[in-house]
Amino acid sequence: MCRLYALRANEPTRVECGLVHAQNALMEQSRRDSEGLMHGHGWGVADYPDGLPMVERQTWAAYHGEHFIKKAAGIYAHTVVAHVRRATVGEPSINNTHPFSHGRWIFAHNGTIRHFDKVREYILDAMDFGQRNAIHGTTDSEHVFHYLLSLWSSAPQAELLDTVRFGLGQIIEWCRMVDPEAEPSLNIVLTDGNELVGSRRGRSLWFLHRQDVFVCGICGKPHVHHQTGAHYRSVEIASEPLTDETGWKGVPDGSVFSVDPDFQLRFSSL
Repeated sequence: MCRLYALRANEPTRVECGLVHAQNALMEQSRRDSEGLMHGHGWGVADYPDGLPMVERQTWAAYHGEHFIKKAAGIYAHTVVAHVRRATVGEPSINNTHPFSHGRWIFAHNGTIRHFDKVREYILDAMDFGQRNAIHGTTDSEHVFHYLLSLWSSAPQAELLDTVRFGLGQIIEWCRMVDPEAEPSLNIVLTDGNELVGSRRGRSLWFLHRQDVFVCGICGKPHVHHQTGAHYRSVEIASEPLTDETGWKGVPDGSVFSVDPDFQLRFSSL
């Protein structure tokens, strides 16, 4: 169990309110989510300030101290991924804290692969040596990340959404081979800063589209460094709705999705 957040926008956008100040901000979810659970085993925030990913991760709870607040306050970005962790597979440590990064790629996961010690063998056998060697922690999540990158690197001309759908489908099949009753939960987001894809399986996941520059009801200010004449568009993805706005919609369970050129989510069945 974890809680994640992602933003993809066509103009640099401030995320401080969603991460820190909103009615159900990610920082508040780290203290207590809608199910009454604490996600206090670490946090991470990633963006692309100069075209390359910048990731900050810490092993303490997001609601402890000022580091999470300061990191959130400094971000204006086209692409952001944030995560607060409730450890299931792998002890709390920096290497096991999301988001994970490799080259331009950023990845976060909410869910669990049960019997991971057995499923791990299938994942590693299907992964190229370079991606196996890049795994630094012990989580199921990081193994999924590098398995998906292994698939992508073997067929970079394929659509990323198709690669993710195939890879997650294969992981589900391996899990069923180990234990037909142990269905994995696989909510993920994967991005290189330009493309963003993800999935929902077995955990809550919501999204919110914005089609215009807006004045935030929490801070009373626009969240966008707006370019005159531009048409602002964005999509936010979160484990739980962050605000009281009525526009939040549930991502269909058992689906994969991508952010299309119009900054709408495109869904297909997992």
